[in-house]
Amino acid sequence: MSLFLSLIIINYPQMNKQSLIIFNIPVLFKILNEIKVSFNFELFELRNLNDLENLTDSKFGNYLIVTNTKIPDHLNLRSIYLTENPSKIKDIVEKFNIHLLKNKFVNQSEIKINKFQLDLNSRKISFNNKSLKLTEREIDIILYLNQSSNSQTIENLQKKVWGHEVTLETHTVETHIYRLRKKINEAFSNNEFIISTEDGYKLS
Repeated sequence: MSLFLSLIIINYPQMNKQSLIIFNIPVLFKILNEIKVSFNFELFELRNLNDLENLTDSKFGNYLIVTNTKIPDHLNLRSIYLTENPSKIKDIVEKFNIHLLKNKFVNQSEIKINKFQLDLNSRKISFNNKSLKLTEREIDIILYLNQSSNSQTIENLQKKVWGHEVTLETHTVETHIYRLRKKINEAFSNNEFIISTEDGYKLS
């Protein structure tokens, strides 16, 4: 069974706390609650409309609501609509993590990364009148590395970008980094966009 998610995007501030709120889907909450120790976000459950009306950023931070019911537009809440039950929990957790990560930049369609310009709408990175189309995964990697000047380990990338702590296929993270570096170098003659360190990777 496939999973279809549509993201309602609005402007909101960058926050450190990340919360996933399951609204009126008790079965999904129960499943996620049993494995929440591996998540990089806090998990909450709400069941009535009054709770949504009183929802605040100060309590939940960078939040995302998951629901299979219609939320009134006037509440202006950040949510994804789950039209079918997911067949693979790890897939839905991965999607949640990516949405939460992107939420930090949703009020910016373009982000400056060193001397490059990253356009989230067109999924292009540009420099010196040249542009390169990126995949969603490549953008996710860049956004995560851009959050900190510190090196990020392969384990951190696996957890934060791929969204879970289970071991991925051998060299999955390294392969994605290699391909992204190759694309950047071929397009802009820059082989130092992502630097390898003793601990992992960082942006130059």
